Amino acid sequence: MKELQQIIQAYEVCKYENQKVALATVVKVDGSAYRRPGARMLVTEEGNLTGAISGGCLEGDALRKAQAVIFQQKSMLVTYDTTDEDDQKFGVGLGCNGIIHVLIEPIDFSDSQNPIELAKTALSDRQTSLLLTLFSIKHSKSEQIGTVLLEKGDLKMGNWEMKIEKSELLELIKAETEQFEGASNEIRTYQAQDDISIFFEVIRPTPRILLFGAGNDTIPLAKIAEILGFELVLIDGRKNLATPARFPSAKHIIQGAAEDVVEKLETDLNTVALLMTHNFEYEAIVLEKLLNCMIPYIGILGPKRKTEKLIQRLEIKGLKVWTDNIYAPIGIEIGAETSEEIALSILSEIKAVLNKKQPIFLREKVGPIHAKN
Repeated sequence: MKELQQIIQAYEVCKYENQKVALATVVKVDGSAYRRPGARMLVTEEGNLTGAISGGCLEGDALRKAQAVIFQQKSMLVTYDTTDEDDQKFGVGLGCNGIIHVLIEPIDFSDSQNPIELAKTALSDRQTSLLLTLFSIKHSKSEQIGTVLLEKGDLKMGNWEMKIEKSELLELIKAETEQFEGASNEIRTYQAQDDISIFFEVIRPTPRILLFGAGNDTIPLAKIAEILGFELVLIDGRKNLATPARFPSAKHIIQGAAEDVVEKLETDLNTVALLMTHNFEYEAIVLEKLLNCMIPYIGILGPKRKTEKLIQRLEIKGLKVWTDNIYAPIGIEIGAETSEEIALSILSEIKAVLNKKQPIFLREKVGPIHAKN
């Protein structure tokens, strides 16, 4: 999500400076590749890049093709076959052993429905969106339909009715979007529609961390969370510690007693909470509030006995405590000792939970690293 936000920021600068741009999007991958469908890169007419579609192997060639797209103002689909033993043709040995299909679209600043404007709308609030991109591998030499539809709740926007000439395909898109209930990205190909493929991309809100605790040990966590693109909300009762100077990356800082701050909490399915105040009474009040919130992760710093006492305190009050989303002791076992290492352990666990993954050594995984799509 951070990459898409950076692309939007770069787009705004280019729009202000009237510098022409194109958007490259990985729309399909067969086999192994460094990036998956949904990876994007903004290319300017001067050759500046924001984002990435590979580990650096394809960017040079994609840059040249994107500049051609900018000049011709016609979208194109580019296929990179890294299974070819002669992959030196891209200027570097790729070694990915996959086929990567990249859609490159010219961006019209005057079009309020262009692909980046659709992405901006998708990220404008904390509601999950569905973005549709159409392309044809069979007709890769022809101009592509591209990113044409954003569905967000009752909102539908995009150029699908203008760019799609066949009424049958329009009806298909309407039916498919109404029925789509996928939790993750999907690519579907319709042979009856001249082998048109549709990339159904689920765009979720930026993951948000409610960080309870402004001690020195949480500063590294805030810094790493910023690098990873998390939205950070800092909460603490100590006004001298919970400050913008100490936590410049925090989007919001809430200062106050536990009884007061819990009334200001906003949560959703892309929100996680970390209890790291080192204050048992404060965290007991916060945990009671969080029990009523539909969040996938509550991490509690400290030994297991501390969490048991917290739960016991709440059960004595007659509360039923479900522990499926409580992670305590917090973090993944990596032998962490320092605050920085503990932060890495915690954020790794959060990523695993949000992505519904079981942490293992990748060398022990059977099959491909990424799920097929």
